[in-house]
This record gives sequence, C-alpha cells and structure tokens, in this order.
Amino acid sequence: MTSHVLSMLVEDRPGLLTRVAGLFARRGFNIESLAVGVTEVPGLSRITVVVDVEGQPLEQVTKQLNKLVNVIKIVELDPAASVQREHMLIKVRTDNATRSNVLEVVNLFRASVVDYTADALVVEVTGDKGKVQALLRALEPFGIKELAQSGLLAIGRGSKSITERILRN
Repeated sequence: MTSHVLSMLVEDRPGLLTRVAGLFARRGFNIESLAVGVTEVPGLSRITVVVDVEGQPLEQVTKQLNKLVNVIKIVELDPAASVQREHMLIKVRTDNATRSNVLEVVNLFRASVVDYTADALVVEVTGDKGKVQALLRALEPFGIKELAQSGLLAIGRGSKSITERILRN
C-alpha cells in the first residue's frame, strides 16, 4: 500500500468537498483520511487527504483536481519535509483496580485525560501515526469502549507556506 498526503488550498464553497471526494472515488482511489478546516486567509480552506494509490499514478488524480474551479493549489507533503499529526479520543473502561494502570499508560504516552467517570476515562492523544497506534495497543487490554479519530493534519516544514502567493496578491 502506497499512501500519499495531499494538502489542497481551496475556496470555501458549498459542495466542493463532495466534488473532491467524488473525483477520488471515480478514479478508484481509497481515501484513508480526510481533514478540512479554515486557513489564515478568509474564504479559503485547507483539505488534507491521505490517499492509497496502490498500483495507480497519483498524477492522474492531481491533474483532475487542478481542473476544479475552486481548487487553488495542491501540494504533496513528503513525511520528512512536513509535520504530520493525528488526533484521537479513546474511551477506556476503568475501575478502582485498573484506573492507576491506565493513568500510568496515559502519562507514558504524554496523552491527557479529558473526562473522568467511575467506570471510564476519555483519553486525548495527538501525535504521529505510530504514537497514536502504540497508545491504542497499550490501552486495549483495559477495554476500549469507544474511539474517535480525526483525519491527519499536516503542514510543510520551514518558512514556506501554501498560501504565501495568495497573501501577496
């Protein structure tokens, strides 16, 4: 499996996300992760998509994406030249006997407890994929009641910005 991280600067318009996701689907690409949010430029959003392109050229889909009117810029982010983070909330089963062990694991991974009840803790973790998955594996023996994970967030390292040219105009 070959995953690629694309960061797309797009105009904030209704229906654009549907068109972008549909384009990937029509080409037979599997979207592993998708995150959308505002940018520092009013009216523009950033779409970060992780796509599995096993056996198919990524260039094909980026050319199609560039043809969409509301897509301003697309950048493929190399893991070595970007900061990439995942965010996860994990509800872990606890009781008086296991709570301290769960808290020890949470502290070891520099995660934090964001909700506490008598029978469960909600743990928040942010980090690279390896860290998030390792924490999940460490908490599994206690019993995962529920989890929610955001799409990958990524941004290029250094002073260059995907919106740099737009801000100058």
